[in-house]
Amino acid sequence: MTDEEIAVKLAEYGKEIGSLKHRATDLEEQNKTIQELAVSVRELAINMRSMMEEQKDQGSRLDTLEREPAERWNSAKRTAFTTVVSVVAGALATGLLIIVGQYL
Repeated sequence: MTDEEIAVKLAEYGKEIGSLKHRATDLEEQNKTIQELAVSVRELAINMRSMMEEQKDQGSRLDTLEREPAERWNSAKRTAFTTVVSVVAGALATGLLIIVGQYL
């Protein structure tokens, strides 16, 4: 090999090395971008898990709030029924006492 051939080969290798350096730099940037994306996805998954737990807690609180008016209504119905039965029983007892008192 002559000096000229060696010089040409070295120039070609220099160009090839420059191209490879450029490709390596591009790959490093892509790798960094992929790592940032992976971290973002992980954070998103953590936030989603936290939101799901909060929604479960809110669901149980909402169920409690929805049940409360129904329980109040049932309690009011029971109280009204008990009052009516008590009044009727009291009236019957009073009537019986008056009837018994008239015959004595």
